[in-house]
Amino acid sequence: MTDWLAALEARAPDVAAVYRGTDDGRFVALRREVRRRAGTGTVEGLVVQLGAVADAIVGLVGALPEPAFALPGGEGDWTVAECVGHTVAARVGLTMAAALAASGRWPADAPPVVPGIPGPVVDRISLIEKITRSQRLIVRSAASIEGHETDPCPLDHPLVGRLRCGEWLLFAGVHDLMHLEQLHRLAAKLEAGA
Repeated sequence: MTDWLAALEARAPDVAAVYRGTDDGRFVALRREVRRRAGTGTVEGLVVQLGAVADAIVGLVGALPEPAFALPGGEGDWTVAECVGHTVAARVGLTMAAALAASGRWPADAPPVVPGIPGPVVDRISLIEKITRSQRLIVRSAASIEGHETDPCPLDHPLVGRLRCGEWLLFAGVHDLMHLEQLHRLAAKLEAGA
């Protein structure tokens, strides 16, 4: 386990544990672990953990040198700014989808999930504001999910499939860590002078 993940684990144990299980690329194991950790009564704790993950993203985005935002972000040909923007959009989108399903407001014409869409290119301050705003939206969405953690959610992700409402909340944090790891690798290369 890397140092950054070990440090984050104390504040986001469920998110970190599921993330560690993604190393082998088997989504069946990931789904099983998500189901085990996102049952009834878990929303409040998961929101706190997602807040810790947001803090970690903000901390790293705040520490990167300005030229880093135009560098490759570790996901295809995306820049760091696009990678962070994608991460923010995904954490909001996944939790809002779960909230819509939990409250019985899932739109009949909801578009399918299209993974791999880069976020808009914006500056450091805008990215930090977007991350902070995303956590406020997660708190709002969580109010609808609470008590409905095990309700089915029609959101169908091409890689993960369908999860329950509370499970999408947890998976949003796991997705955050996938991109946070990429940013930590970049930061380490910059620190080493690469």
